[in-house]
Amino acid sequence: MTQPMQTPITAPRDVAAVKMTDIKKSYGGVHALKGVSLTIRPGTIHALIGENGAGKSTLLKILQGVVIPTEGSIEVFGEHLTAVSPENSRRLGIGMIFQDLSLIPTLTIAQNIFLNHEPRRSLLVDERREVEDAAKIIGELNLNVDPRTRVLELSPGQAQLTEIAKAISQKARVLILDEPTSALSAQEVDILFKMLRKLTADGTAIVYVSHRMTEIMTIADEITILRDGQNVTSGNIADFTLDTIVQNMVGKRVTGFEYKPHEIDRGTEPALKVRSLSGKHGKPNDVSFDLYRGEVLGIAGLMGAGRTELARVLFGVDAKADGTVELDGKVLEFRSPAEAIEAGIVLVPESRHDQGLVIEHTVGHNLSLPQLGQLASGPFLDRRREHDLSSELISRLRIKTPDADNKVRNLSGGNQQKIVIAKWLATDPSVVILDEPTAGVDIGSKAEIVELIRSIASGGKSVIVISSEPAELLATSDRILVLSNGRLAREISRSEIDAWATTEGDESQSSMIRVELGLQVAIQKASQNVQ
Repeated sequence: MTQPMQTPITAPRDVAAVKMTDIKKSYGGVHALKGVSLTIRPGTIHALIGENGAGKSTLLKILQGVVIPTEGSIEVFGEHLTAVSPENSRRLGIGMIFQDLSLIPTLTIAQNIFLNHEPRRSLLVDERREVEDAAKIIGELNLNVDPRTRVLELSPGQAQLTEIAKAISQKARVLILDEPTSALSAQEVDILFKMLRKLTADGTAIVYVSHRMTEIMTIADEITILRDGQNVTSGNIADFTLDTIVQNMVGKRVTGFEYKPHEIDRGTEPALKVRSLSGKHGKPNDVSFDLYRGEVLGIAGLMGAGRTELARVLFGVDAKADGTVELDGKVLEFRSPAEAIEAGIVLVPESRHDQGLVIEHTVGHNLSLPQLGQLASGPFLDRRREHDLSSELISRLRIKTPDADNKVRNLSGGNQQKIVIAKWLATDPSVVILDEPTAGVDIGSKAEIVELIRSIASGGKSVIVISSEPAELLATSDRILVLSNGRLAREISRSEIDAWATTEGDESQSSMIRVELGLQVAIQKASQNVQ
């Protein structure tokens, strides 16, 4: 019989909630952690950040008891953790909210929240109490759903809040949150942050991991930055700026996240005219817009807004039900991606691994895929011309690879994404659509891709950027369209964006944070049809 989870022991607030000292972890000859130390105080939110591969995940898995360190010591509220295991970590009150949800879809919200520590009456699960207790927890998170609802019936945001409720139910004294807001709306993020402040007021220590820098600056009390498996710096968040955080993460000053105004001739005919476009599956729904040469048009919206569906219809992956698409004065009626490419429209898809790359093939082969017809010599591929094309693209986009014969799977996420972009640029398109172009890449690569997007537009091409990252949209877009349930809910001009920087608010907030918060609020209001 599964036993209820043991109530964590208490400890005074003047003792560190977590003290990890000189933690090392090696996998064969690879040193993932090279002597990392981390101290988390009770009642604080401590941001742990670093680029991909910095060691964050390994360190947190050690704290959670999933990975055993090679060397080092761990204390939780003054108690030395002699044997690293998930059971011991749970006994000491360590809980984790996963980025990849650990919920069981076929179980209800209540069943998931109390899984393995169900309230019991004699030998049986007290289902009535389970539902009542679950209702109290999700009520605090403003999750207005019947706790008897199965998880598979929930939206992504509701499922994420259920994951958070599950961790709260375990009365964790140390709560680890790994990208907790990735599926949440701005309103849900606000609810989460209020809940976190309530938990810290009661003495809970929170480790917060996020790649969204404005969230870190807004919610964190303290910060630790890792790079290459080592500590770089720690301190109070008030002593850091966005620039110094990024510089410590990367090891050098990174520029490129501030919008650079440029001239767009809107007195000419638009390069792309979309009128009353609807997809056969309901999204997009009666969408109309213009896109000019040299312009970057941002597409924003909450999850499920229909952003990716719009891109798929424009690229011919999904059939349109109604409406027209006109490029350079010519009405297009393509029925496949091949016809869209021929017309001059290309798409960098949301998932580069599943849709953008042949991961086991070489860099050169991936770069040449859209050009196979042009690179053919009779029935064979002209290897010399393929090599010349690959070399030119590798140099032009500064793809970091030993050579074109290196397999794509050996490259970082940022360099893989550059390959997807480069192969389409080689076709000399008129319109470039990028769906989540910096997803899963580190901050340095994000800056490079933002600069690349600008350079594509400055070369006279029209660009559509679909992103859930406010910073990315704000750095690249000349205008932003907000979609909601497949429909165009709002257009946001650059002048309106600039005005957000001077709006009243928390005096400690930088203008960049004010602008990002302004965009998040605008998206939320537009999605609720509130102007």
